[in-house]
Amino acid sequence: MRDLLFTSKVTTTARAAGSTVRVIRDPAKLVGESGRRLLVDLSLQGAIEAAAAWVAAGGGEAIGFVSHVDTATAEAARQGGLTRVLSRGAFTNQLEELVK
Repeated sequence: MRDLLFTSKVTTTARAAGSTVRVIRDPAKLVGESGRRLLVDLSLQGAIEAAAAWVAAGGGEAIGFVSHVDTATAEAARQGGLTRVLSRGAFTNQLEELVK
């Protein structure tokens, strides 16, 4: 995630839910990371490819979010194998459940 305020919202919500969160700002650094769920800012260059590779390597589920008007990126993420793709608004509305 590039947006520092939004990143803070995600990490604060996760910690309040008792979850551990690790923020990786460079999708290329996702290689070799473990976890059960990946929350992906699809607006980052290379995020779709990195998330799809993470899922293929047995990383768990990948949930991407993107602006509701960026339908091309949303479709590319679905085609790339992400588990779920949400608009940023839907992601924010579901955040408490997503970080559990």
